[in-house]
Amino acid sequence: MELRHLRCFLAVAEELHFARAAEKLHIEQSPLSRAIKELEEELGVQLFFRTTRSTRLTQAGKLFLEHVPRVFAALEQARDSVKAAANGFHGQLRVALSDGIAPSRFSSFLALCRQEEPEVEIRLSEVPLSHQIKGLCNDMYDVGFAQSDEVGDGLIAEPVWSEPLMVAVPARHPLLTYKHLPLKEVLRYPLVLGDPQACEGHARQIERVLRRVDQEPLIAERVSSTDLMMALVSAGFALGLAGASQIAASREPGVVARPLAGRSPVLTTYLLRLDSEPSETLVRFIQRVNAIESTLRKSSTLPPEPDTSEETKP
Repeated sequence: MELRHLRCFLAVAEELHFARAAEKLHIEQSPLSRAIKELEEELGVQLFFRTTRSTRLTQAGKLFLEHVPRVFAALEQARDSVKAAANGFHGQLRVALSDGIAPSRFSSFLALCRQEEPEVEIRLSEVPLSHQIKGLCNDMYDVGFAQSDEVGDGLIAEPVWSEPLMVAVPARHPLLTYKHLPLKEVLRYPLVLGDPQACEGHARQIERVLRRVDQEPLIAERVSSTDLMMALVSAGFALGLAGASQIAASREPGVVARPLAGRSPVLTTYLLRLDSEPSETLVRFIQRVNAIESTLRKSSTLPPEPDTSEETKP
């Protein structure tokens, strides 16, 4: 079995069409078909059901597809490690990011890492939460950040950062007569929310907040980024729900941040890692994560939390 066999398999599995897969690999269809046949003979199983009209994976092919991307990921990481060593780095941490992350904290955190341990290269990967969990279990990542603690067995989810959940309101919107917005009033208007596939943990936390009242939200759009959410809010398309620092960082004109009435809910970011003894490098990394939270709490410029009494009048 050679890497070319795996590349051919992956292309066909992704395209489910031999002609398109051959075009993607910049080869003729005949050598592609031959490579797949050689791979199937090597494994002793059929990987594809192929007819004149369609190509689909067999059950064995589906199982094989779960493993092949990890081979290329491991090779890529090995290549990156060699390059990092050549560039003067003496260590590496592979960090996965899901659900978006508080910009003020993360930029300060990366600056602290660079200042205190510049010889350790930090490699960042933005992935959906499900990919992060799988990658941590399969040694593709050393640590990750997400807005969910529902990670299953074998992993630890430690709450590290939190910030107030705010409502992003278009300028000149009727709700701006409220300093603190009653949730029932918010739910009278269309909302733009994070897509559960792209921002799974974030979407879960928002959903828990919306369940506080017995009122079905009117969801105008699901988006995969805070930037797009703020653009839609700025255009007057809908209201948005996001962290205070995320709204501030967007710098989108025509967006006003308002807290919810009562005790303001918070969005929590968790640090995810294997439930095992961490390396010394990872221990220092985690210590810096916690140090940043402590520092920012002392010098926070975020709006104070509202009082616990519900506002019912503007």
